[in-house]
Amino acid sequence: MSKTYEIDMTRGPLLSRILLFALPLICSGVLQLLFNAADIIVVGRYAGSHAMAAVGATSALINLLVNFFIGISVGANVLVARFRGAGDFDDAQQTVQTALITAVAGGALLVVIGIALARPMLVWMATPAEVLDQAVLYMRIYFIGMPATMLYNFGAAILRAVGDTRRPLYFLMFSGVVNVLCNLFFVIVLHMGVAGVATATVIAQVISATLIVLCLMRVDGMCNVNLKNIHFHADKFARMMQVGLPAGLQSVIFNISNVLIQSSINSFGAIVVAGNTAASNIEGFVYTSMNALYQTSLSFTSQNLGAKQYRRIDQVLLRCAILVVLIGLVLGNGAHLLGRQLLGIYSTDAEVVSFGLVRLGVVSVTYCLCGLMDVIAGSVRGMGYSILPMLVSLAGACVFRIIWIFTIFRWQHTLFSLYISYPISWGLTICAHLACYFIVRRQVFPPKGAQLS
Repeated sequence: MSKTYEIDMTRGPLLSRILLFALPLICSGVLQLLFNAADIIVVGRYAGSHAMAAVGATSALINLLVNFFIGISVGANVLVARFRGAGDFDDAQQTVQTALITAVAGGALLVVIGIALARPMLVWMATPAEVLDQAVLYMRIYFIGMPATMLYNFGAAILRAVGDTRRPLYFLMFSGVVNVLCNLFFVIVLHMGVAGVATATVIAQVISATLIVLCLMRVDGMCNVNLKNIHFHADKFARMMQVGLPAGLQSVIFNISNVLIQSSINSFGAIVVAGNTAASNIEGFVYTSMNALYQTSLSFTSQNLGAKQYRRIDQVLLRCAILVVLIGLVLGNGAHLLGRQLLGIYSTDAEVVSFGLVRLGVVSVTYCLCGLMDVIAGSVRGMGYSILPMLVSLAGACVFRIIWIFTIFRWQHTLFSLYISYPISWGLTICAHLACYFIVRRQVFPPKGAQLS
């Protein structure tokens, strides 16, 4: 791989390297969200509130299914980063090959699941009848592109492991422009509605996946892929799953609670669903900016663990925590203050805007807690311990929110009582993750006198 794209995370000043790594990730995440934002804005403006609600009603379910496999890509990231830090070329190569095969297989499985279960799962979520058929159509077309989505995400995780966050950004910039242009053409010119925006997303996913595979085929070093020699290595798959499976299950756990919350939101009707869709899409830009620091803490911790640079692991967590809180406070509160104007981009319906403001006033202003929670979990996972964060998330997100929905929300059936469960669960989970970090730290770090500088 060209050294100009790599970042050595084990030596030199940390803050500048963290920023150099995280800023392209933030931009990449924002571009990915623009795929969905373009879908929602175009259908909201040109196909109506019901079409926008149909797209929004699928988001929690799509995340539930997709994020499990994206979580597994975390295992590939951690392993490649650790082998990179230790200078182990052969093991890194085997992990890369196994990761790409896993991506294709996982994507193929998601195509079957998404097409077959779209309607029954959306019905189970109490999707409003007036948007159900459009939501099913959107989801089935969207899932056709899952092999490409998985290839891109696993490929990007591999590149992140060696510090390359810029090229995935370039690929998304190109595919994002294609996505927006296709959205406008399919919906405004061809009047395809939700089918048009789903088709545009699939095309963009295929383009970004193709570019990242070509990149891996042409780079030098540990991440190089020769399709003729690619093999599945069961031992690397097992180690990848050891870290990635709990990470994937954690994503599922979070999204199970989000599916339940989406089902509760659906009970208020299509207009509330549309307002929630617009607000959550705006919040997504805040979340993905903070999530870049989670990815940073994960990769930096893994490389420094492989290089036995233990003291830098604490420094990585501290700097990432400070940065993620600042990002969450500035962007989250900014989204709330500019909420009416931002929501107006998605819909001209005053009711949709007013219901969106309710969510922004609770979730967006406290979003820094979510970012801090993720960064601490990233450090624990980067040290090779992935089950603890999963168990904490099970208790702090899934169990707590389920109990909340069936007790507090049932007693006080308002949007505020539903949304407030988010920051409360984040705060509880932060405390538990922090305790896990210090427990794992004692297990991983050598005695104080033996630490490496």
